[in-house]
Amino acid sequence: MTEWKTIVEWMTTAIELLAIAIVFTAIIIASLQYLATRFLRHASGEAYRAYRVTLGKALLVGLEILVAADVIRTVALEPSFENVAILGLLVVIRTFLGWSLVVEIEGRWPWQPARPGQEE
Repeated sequence: MTEWKTIVEWMTTAIELLAIAIVFTAIIIASLQYLATRFLRHASGEAYRAYRVTLGKALLVGLEILVAADVIRTVALEPSFENVAILGLLVVIRTFLGWSLVVEIEGRWPWQPARPGQEE
């Protein structure tokens, strides 16, 4: 039984590292693109908007992957009432952060239809 728990723990750690790698890589790539666009093409307004959108999307993906890791860890390793309650709180916080990022990126709530000409 302990081997199984060790494997699941390693898997959830790998999933968390994947989320960190995605966010870190997106920050580096988006920053380089922003600097290139900003200083080589002198397009400051659109470059900054694209930078924010790219970072926001990377954070959303990272949050979703972290939630998946937390769910796996809680359900597979320690499904106590206290851990499920903590998981629920983490999911609520991360959902709020995700909605905040969507509002920041798209200028609308996630359940609102996209405006004409706005990308999905």
